[in-house]
Amino acid sequence: MALHAQTQADRPQARPDHIMTVAAKTLFGAAEIGSKHAAESFGSYAKGCLAGGAALPETGPSWQAMRLSRNRNWGQPVTINFLQNLSRKVAQHTSWSGLYIGDISQPRGGPMLSGHASHQIGLDADIWLRPKTERVLSRAEREEISSLSMRRASGAYTNDRWTKDHETVLRLAASDPRVARIFIFPGAKVAMCNSARGDRSWLRKIRPWYGHHYHFHVRLKCPEGQEYCINQAPPPPGDGCKEAAGWVKRILNPPPPNPNAKPRKPKPPITLAKLPQQCSTVLSNP
Repeated sequence: MALHAQTQADRPQARPDHIMTVAAKTLFGAAEIGSKHAAESFGSYAKGCLAGGAALPETGPSWQAMRLSRNRNWGQPVTINFLQNLSRKVAQHTSWSGLYIGDISQPRGGPMLSGHASHQIGLDADIWLRPKTERVLSRAEREEISSLSMRRASGAYTNDRWTKDHETVLRLAASDPRVARIFIFPGAKVAMCNSARGDRSWLRKIRPWYGHHYHFHVRLKCPEGQEYCINQAPPPPGDGCKEAAGWVKRILNPPPPNPNAKPRKPKPPITLAKLPQQCSTVLSNP
């Protein structure tokens, strides 16, 4: 079932008015399975939803989904395919046996009850920086085990856990044409800028961002033909290494605080009314 041609009964206006003003994270966080629609993303990475979501199997030959109690191992079929393919390549080209996969999206996307602002349209995924072993973890272990931080000096540098295999994993991920960008802490980007040889075009997709020292965040492009999916603007031209070095400089020599800065007011939660209109139908689908 596609959402482009909705019947009158399917239209969002059929929802009770009070539902439209409820925090959307409460509504989408309660969904246990994907909707029975054709796979499609609506809206942007930080304000949208997912129709026809597919679940990444909990365990595969070269991956294990983590934190299963969150039920966030759902995404666009293209995302699930990307993660499975990447995990196989990692097992072939590094000493890792594959990947530990963190949060992707909720079954119907949308704002999450906790954690991410993005991950709303099934095209974002977190991949742990902890090398995967051959051992299959139990459900309980997947709740308890943690990834490993790779940063030193508040993210200005990598620590002694960072290896050439980490760079290979990032290069393999960034080299997939479906990937729009990858977020990781600044010190890792600079480390890769300093060590990468040969074709360096993949470095353009690696973008420094706060946190992201236990995992890296992959963002895929909107699938072709999904007109209601909003892509992020592409990264600036070039390898981005100068920009990353600027991040590191600011970490090591932070600018003085602005004494006139006003405290930011917390943003109100996103309501269903603020999401694309198709999200109401995605939510109400059995």
